[in-house]
Amino acid sequence: MYDTIIKGGRWFDGTGAESAIRNIGIRDGRVAVVTAEAIDETGCGRVIDATGQWVMPGMIDIHTHYDVEVLLDPTLSESLRHGVTTLLLGSCSLSTVHVDGSDAGDLFGRVEAIPRKHVVEAVDGLKTWNSAHSFVRALESLPLGPNIAAFIGHSDIRAAQMGLERSTRPDVQPTESELKAMEHKLNEALDAGFVGMSSQQLLFDKLDGEVCRSRTLPSTYATTKERRRLNRILRERKRALQGGPDVARPQSLVAMAVSSLGIFRPNLKVSLLSAADIKAIPGVVKIFPLIGKILNRLGGDFRWQHLPVPFEVYSDGIDLPVFEEFGSGAAALHLTNELGARRELLADENYRRWFRKDYDKKWGPRVWHRDFFDAEITECPDASVIGKTFGQVGVDRGGVHPVDAFLDLVVEYGNKVRWRTTISNHRPEVLDQLAADPSMQLGFSDAGAHLRNMAFYNFGLRLLKRVHKAQRAGRPFMTIEHAVHRLTGELADWYDLDNGHLRVGDRADVLVLDPERLDDSLEAYAENPVPEYNNLSRMVNRNDATVTAVLVNGEYVFGLGEKAPTLGKERTGEFLRAGRHATEGAARS
Repeated sequence: MYDTIIKGGRWFDGTGAESAIRNIGIRDGRVAVVTAEAIDETGCGRVIDATGQWVMPGMIDIHTHYDVEVLLDPTLSESLRHGVTTLLLGSCSLSTVHVDGSDAGDLFGRVEAIPRKHVVEAVDGLKTWNSAHSFVRALESLPLGPNIAAFIGHSDIRAAQMGLERSTRPDVQPTESELKAMEHKLNEALDAGFVGMSSQQLLFDKLDGEVCRSRTLPSTYATTKERRRLNRILRERKRALQGGPDVARPQSLVAMAVSSLGIFRPNLKVSLLSAADIKAIPGVVKIFPLIGKILNRLGGDFRWQHLPVPFEVYSDGIDLPVFEEFGSGAAALHLTNELGARRELLADENYRRWFRKDYDKKWGPRVWHRDFFDAEITECPDASVIGKTFGQVGVDRGGVHPVDAFLDLVVEYGNKVRWRTTISNHRPEVLDQLAADPSMQLGFSDAGAHLRNMAFYNFGLRLLKRVHKAQRAGRPFMTIEHAVHRLTGELADWYDLDNGHLRVGDRADVLVLDPERLDDSLEAYAENPVPEYNNLSRMVNRNDATVTAVLVNGEYVFGLGEKAPTLGKERTGEFLRAGRHATEGAARS
């Protein structure tokens, strides 16, 4: 007898092996049988007819910022509905394991565009833990929808140990006792099953709040000595470092990447943010695969994180993190009063002169292309500008500089001016090359963050669409089996997690999808209010006909856009501990 049978689907096991039509029997949250023969359905609680559909392991999202949302809505259904059954928390040096609500609000509010008020209230109101072990217990006491794994954030342990104010001062370094305490917190997190530590050197990630507002994240103030001591623990325990180098300082990228090499010591698993085909500096895309190839041939264990879809972003007024990367933009975002001091600043001619100077710099490392002719207005009280770029608006107004056209509209209408642009991954042929490169880890969705700016919750489905379309057109850049492996088993194996495969004995995290609905619906955006954030309207993806069934640990949780009645009432997900596997060497069918 089986709890669930999935019959007649094309089965992908997550290893990259050839797919085949198979029937799958699930019992007690594990795959009990995979067979070409019919399975006796007697006494089975659920039978899913997957004829004409693909059956594969649930996808893994290696880069999210659900650290706050998981406390408020542990179903995390925005990811589940797209077939993602395992999520990694704690990215970009940020986690909620040690800091209190106020510090968490400062860390997450501006960097990840999660309303600070709700961060503070969630952490202060719901925190019952004081260590990594009790944090894991707290998560597992929630009715988790997907499985959770986690990094411990370097900024989290640094701020908790030194205090946020001291940890963000360049003239203050931790004492020896503070360093030992940080090492203890890291070791404790690894003992609790965390996959590693996330670190950050990117200097346009700025703090929220009042006390340390506009300082960079605590992790950015760490010396080489501090980083080496923490990395040594990761090396010895074979756990991963997720790092964010500073794009304006190539030496930080080199240092973080080269740290993967052993050289008379264990190598270090390093996953860096991030490889992309950046519009502003198109030639740099050739460097990412080259660095990965060299380091791994020299014995490193190095990966780039890569979002395998166009990086299209939306902004309400000037509230977009890319403005943090240059002085005049950061100065505007430093001011919180949109209708007062910020509006006065944006109207000031001296400020505009400064902004125009920053805008006209078209050289050097940067993320945003700084081209208001490539920034389409999608919403505005002045209907005459909708569908135009800010550059076009400037031309229409008699040759006004694009910066002034942008600032004029923001001064007049504030955040009611909504616009979009694509920052990177805009060339399909280059995107295909990156997706197939072995030094790339597919992910970097930022799910749970930048709620008004972007929606990449269905990035895996969009990749599968491209692979399927290319195969049908006779120009494949990877097989479907390989694409499934890259989104599932490859990631699970690298982070040493007990998931990502769909063989006898494996965890029954399952995605069933209709390949005929890997269509243009995947590219569309919608909006959905988040009750936990005072009904803030979040950008989301809605392609409900594509995903027909999602199972977590053998339990049906989502399908065809509808939640299972038990989702949010019963826990289906687990905290996946790195290095802990329930089955080793299970027999395969």
